[in-house]
Amino acid sequence: MKQKVVIKVSMHCQKCYSKALKNVVGASGVESAAIKGEDKSQIEIIGDGMDAVELATSLKKKFKYAELVSVGPAGDGPKKEEEKENKATVEVKPVDYWSYYQGGMPYYDYRVVYADPYYPSNCFIM
Repeated sequence: MKQKVVIKVSMHCQKCYSKALKNVVGASGVESAAIKGEDKSQIEIIGDGMDAVELATSLKKKFKYAELVSVGPAGDGPKKEEEKENKATVEVKPVDYWSYYQGGMPYYDYRVVYADPYYPSNCFIM
């Protein structure tokens, strides 16, 4: 189930924005992250199987202030039936191996080479 997490972080410049986004996107389960809010101090994170408290703690270590504003299901909106109907179907045919090789099973040549103990070799390392 997808979650939507909003974390408020004290960010002052463009470098702070990029640091925060790198920190968040590097966590496991995060699919997307965006900076939101009037003063652009909130990070909206959408993902599946992510830990919101762990994300807030990692941001708090980096920026000294991070507040978990909200956690909830990601609202994808109502799904349209038209999108489901327009998907194309794909047929998968099994491969007929007998006709593929045109006349039967392929011939594999297995040869085993043995070293002759009586034939002198060029290797003199003992």
